[in-house]
Amino acid sequence: MTKGKYVDGFVIVIPAKNVEAYKKMAREGRAAWLKFGALDYKECIGDDITPGRGPSDFSKLTKLKEGETVWFSFITFKSRAHRDAVNKKVMAHFDKKYSKEKIDMPFDMKRLTYGGFKVEV
Repeated sequence: MTKGKYVDGFVIVIPAKNVEAYKKMAREGRAAWLKFGALDYKECIGDDITPGRGPSDFSKLTKLKEGETVWFSFITFKSRAHRDAVNKKVMAHFDKKYSKEKIDMPFDMKRLTYGGFKVEV
């Protein structure tokens, strides 16, 4: 089994009323990333986001409000170069597919946290 050496990670706040819309978007994203070469794609909804678990738990980190959920998502790649190549194809795919319509995002883009990480252990 090939193990990824690079991960894109996301923390997203989703209003509970938009969870189904987000899951639909996530399934479409998963299909595209895997089609274009990502090794794995996971979308995980917070199940145990208990405030007070440490100096900076997820509820504090995201400024979580009542009626919201925290999602932790990640996509695994062979390397950063592989990530860049796959993401270029995915973005071209979605630009072509949605170029003529305005997409109503089921979350506030200002509260999305994203980063690329090199796997060390």
